[in-house]
Amino acid sequence: MAKLKTSYFCQNCGAQSAKWIGRCPACGEWNTYVEEVLQREDVTTAGSWKSSSSLQVAAKPRPISEISYLEESRIQTVDGELNRVLGGGIVPGSMVLIGGEPGIGKSTLMLQIALSLKNNRVLYISGEESDQQIKMRAERLGAKHPNCFILTETGTQNIFKQIEQLQPDVLIVDSIQTLHSSFIESGAGSISQVRECTAELLKYAKESGTPVFLIGHITKEGNLAGPKILEHMVDTVLQFEGDRHMTYRILRTTKNRFGSTSELGIYEMQGTGLREVSNPSEILLSQREENFSGITIGATLEGNRPLLIEVQSLVSPATYGTPQRSSTGFDAKRLNMLLAVLEKRGGFKLGTQDVFLNIAGGLKIEDPAIDLAVCASILSSFEDIAVPNTTAFAAEVGLSGEIRAVNRVDQRIAESEKLGFTEIYISKFNVRGLDLKRYGIKVHAVSKLDEVISGLFS
Repeated sequence: MAKLKTSYFCQNCGAQSAKWIGRCPACGEWNTYVEEVLQREDVTTAGSWKSSSSLQVAAKPRPISEISYLEESRIQTVDGELNRVLGGGIVPGSMVLIGGEPGIGKSTLMLQIALSLKNNRVLYISGEESDQQIKMRAERLGAKHPNCFILTETGTQNIFKQIEQLQPDVLIVDSIQTLHSSFIESGAGSISQVRECTAELLKYAKESGTPVFLIGHITKEGNLAGPKILEHMVDTVLQFEGDRHMTYRILRTTKNRFGSTSELGIYEMQGTGLREVSNPSEILLSQREENFSGITIGATLEGNRPLLIEVQSLVSPATYGTPQRSSTGFDAKRLNMLLAVLEKRGGFKLGTQDVFLNIAGGLKIEDPAIDLAVCASILSSFEDIAVPNTTAFAAEVGLSGEIRAVNRVDQRIAESEKLGFTEIYISKFNVRGLDLKRYGIKVHAVSKLDEVISGLFS
């Protein structure tokens, strides 16, 4: 006879309590506890993932020097953007969680990956769509894969029975919020169900060495739905971002145990699926026939990839008493700091001006190397003097108006030269050990903000 038990779970962090409480002691949020009825089997575990490893002797501590390590080869997909974001390919036995807004293209991306793995047996589990709907999408993508199997099921017990028979090389679940385990009586998508289903899939991934991809929903705040422990259980968390009314999508890494967390991949949504954007700098720069004031180009880095992005500014006299300071894709506090530097060190009266800043392409940039591009963009709009569209910037601006060095400036210079820029402003402290003769672009090495102002607006 199964034992019934009622418990309360925090919808924000997944903390458990025997009774309802107003404020969660774990995360501090108010009114997030909901009641769920739990039902666990006492003895039987029929239908759950089991392997021969569970029959072995209990593990014992071993010296780290005696542990043998064999580096397994990663599964390479035809999607170079996904390989880069994952750190070089799919790691066997890893669990990857992909989150994003509804309609952004998560299912399309995963089905596209499933159909591209020609040499692997892939099982695509869908709890949201029927077989016919998935077939229609596959026909639209135009790819055929005889070893891609579709299973429309939400019960984990039946899923694991099919897994044992099929023995797939890659498992994709769309989505984790739709799965249901009979060991928990609460509904699908609840805190306990999401945690239990993820734990069963995690055990399967680690014991069988099969990589598992989980598609997850997000909340209205933009966070992954379900308990916070879900992000701690998986190996990699990917965020699929972008405006679904626009064509470009960004796949960003927020957690990765097997690679860098600063990588991103860029896709273009087309009628036949998602297309990789191998040279994102070209799409991040507007194609304009003439120069406009307030537009500059900054050289930034996302992981190992150099990007040239367009910084747009609009400075106009404040109509009301308090000037507005608005930024999109750039830290608002850092914008206020740079405005203070321009007013104090440069002598520009920006205290009575409305300042609007935008990073083109929908990117969110945290690299301080675009500080100089932001300052030049603001002054260009303030003076209504256009900066040449063949000029790039790659330097940080300090509080005293000094131009500070940034890392890997050689890659930024090379990317600027490749895209046809004729000059770039960098810090003179970056010139040490840098062979400027091998570049076909003119490099301006400056140490003060005044030197940049005089070179651009004199």
